[in-house]
Amino acid sequence: MFVAIILILITVGSVVFHFWSPWWWTPIASNWGGMDDTIILTFWITGAVFVAICLFLAYCVWRYRYREDRVAEYKPEDKKIEFRLTALTTLGIIALLAPGLLVWKNYVSVPENALKIEVVAYQWGWKYRLPGEDGVLGKTSIKFINDDNPYGLILDDPNGKDDLIVDSDELHLQIDVPVKFELRALDVLHNFYVPQFRGKMDMVPGTVTFYWLTPTREGDFEVLCAEFCGTGHYAMRGRVIVDDEEKYNIWLAEQVTFENMLAKNQEQKTEIKLVKKN
Repeated sequence: MFVAIILILITVGSVVFHFWSPWWWTPIASNWGGMDDTIILTFWITGAVFVAICLFLAYCVWRYRYREDRVAEYKPEDKKIEFRLTALTTLGIIALLAPGLLVWKNYVSVPENALKIEVVAYQWGWKYRLPGEDGVLGKTSIKFINDDNPYGLILDDPNGKDDLIVDSDELHLQIDVPVKFELRALDVLHNFYVPQFRGKMDMVPGTVTFYWLTPTREGDFEVLCAEFCGTGHYAMRGRVIVDDEEKYNIWLAEQVTFENMLAKNQEQKTEIKLVKKN
């Protein structure tokens, strides 16, 4: 009887803590509310199963507790129960998987009008690249990565010359404009994650991964690396600021093109040589 009471208290306590817990998600700031819905559905399904099993255990502990006049019944198998449990489990798995698969289908189906933004991760920071006036990102290769060309842009590719270089951990986005993040890692595994956007994706050296979203709320949001990447992992943070169109265009105009960045680097090298000669 004592064990049955404990099981009931655990069940009630768990449900109460879930609904009155001080911890919950940050307010969403993107179009991926479907992710929240699938998680809430998972909570309801698994929560109902948890409550049912705990109460059933409590009932069994009380109903079939030891008595001297009772004899245990040995029943090695019951095909009816096995069939019912298998069918119920199958329905539960379908209910858990189906909504997530629908969200995933949308997650990897990028709108044609999405703005492509390259996110480059390294130990331990972020930098970004946006298409220039031609609207096309230049091609990259790890062969071309060096101090002057940290993004590895192919110098002969004309599409890369007007690319906007954001050599900073601060990225601005325009509200209600879909964005496709093309994710690259220069060294080890990373993961680009903004909690308010819900979406995230691993960044694997040597390949390009992606996901997309539409910012739906203006604000200043923190970027986190959600994949352990070394001793400085805890400090690998950045900022994503969602602006209205006017503020976004002002920020965009302040960014330097790849061609101008190369020219500036060359000027600095020339100045350093002159200083050394003198």
